[in-house]
Amino acid sequence: MDSPRARPPGPPPGASAAAPTGPGEAARYWRHAAVPGVDLLRARYVTHRYARHAHETYTLALIEAGVEEFRHDGSLLRAGPGAVALLNPEVVHTGHAGIPEGWSYRVLYPAVSVVRAVSAELGGGRGTPRFRETVVADPRSARLVRAAHRAAEQGDPLASSSLLHAALAGLLRQHAGGGLPPAGPLPGRPAVRQAAGLLQERLTDPPSLAELAALTGLGTYALLRAFRAETGLPPHAYLNQARVREARRLLDQGVPPASAAAEAGFADQAHLTRHFKRIVGVPPGGYQRARLGRGGAQ
Repeated sequence: MDSPRARPPGPPPGASAAAPTGPGEAARYWRHAAVPGVDLLRARYVTHRYARHAHETYTLALIEAGVEEFRHDGSLLRAGPGAVALLNPEVVHTGHAGIPEGWSYRVLYPAVSVVRAVSAELGGGRGTPRFRETVVADPRSARLVRAAHRAAEQGDPLASSSLLHAALAGLLRQHAGGGLPPAGPLPGRPAVRQAAGLLQERLTDPPSLAELAALTGLGTYALLRAFRAETGLPPHAYLNQARVREARRLLDQGVPPASAAAEAGFADQAHLTRHFKRIVGVPPGGYQRARLGRGGAQ
């Protein structure tokens, strides 16, 4: 496992740095653009070996291919495809390939303060949360880490912050020691309606998850639970749905897809096309041609 503490000062949020690698190896290391105190790594290693080191942060690593072996607390552990390694702060460990082909993985490095804040919102104690097991074979945890990491790669602030929070909450509930109380009752509908209205008003400049929570007077975890229960979608998916609806309205008026993408808040036409096809079933150009009964814009 890599150690952010052992690296020189990292790039600014959202920027990345390529790590020195050997033949057939690649690595990207960057800071989370929407959540301060979280670093990320995506790497494929074959011959690289980590020296003994400890992290100031937590290490949440999803093995996507191959096998990593690492010494941890006096034992040699193996993590294969789909396994999630959960390392608590300041625990000395190593890292190297467990098979000749090496391993590929995604890693989240959330600061203790970030994890402690999520734990407190879930009703955990005042101390620092600790994970009970170091390597877990848990498909749900793997999905949570992968979704949070991919969203951070794509850079959407609302999606990446929402999915990171969901991942930390899920990992803590499933694997943290000391236990957490059951989730409490859901907040009332007015807070969700307020949050949904704000997302619809700010398609091109959406609020962050923290801003949404502050404006509604809820904690981030409470808002995520309530929003999904009321609308069937997490806030970032609801935002993309609202953007697609606005894009449809613009396309029906003859606005070219590239312009409709920008006006609806998408990063570019490819971003619009990806979400439009998922929801409508056809790409925006084809939709517009059929609706307007002519060649239309491409």
